[in-house]
Amino acid sequence: MKILVINGPNLNFLGIREKGIYGTQDYTYLLSIIEEKAKETNTQIEAFQSNVEGEIIDYLQKAYHDQVDGIVINPGAYTHYSYAIRDALASLTVPKIEVHISNIHQREEFRHNSVTAPVCTGQIAGLGLQGYLLAVDAIIELVKKV
Repeated sequence: MKILVINGPNLNFLGIREKGIYGTQDYTYLLSIIEEKAKETNTQIEAFQSNVEGEIIDYLQKAYHDQVDGIVINPGAYTHYSYAIRDALASLTVPKIEVHISNIHQREEFRHNSVTAPVCTGQIAGLGLQGYLLAVDAIIELVKKV
């Protein structure tokens, strides 16, 4: 099974950016727990991060050609306004879980709206980095049901 984890803008600044909201663990730590989850579940998980909208879209399109089984995506700020990423996600029929480290519904009003969530299978918000691992588990279970 192949799962793609896509992180949008500023996720590479984990541990640096707003530690009270995003925690003190850095991006390398996130990658290490994802790698550990891959071993634990005997799943191939590839992680990708970009601060550039077009690169994220290119990677989503690559996921189609690579025939990934599922996608975990944290679009970062693009969550709230990127119809281009939304459309790329809508093109993919595999399970897609949107993840947010913080609870976007308890934050500023503009963060409450996600244009990408309606084309995802589900959304996990507010559970910190654990949300990524829960999303991987969810995708594995969803793929087994097909």
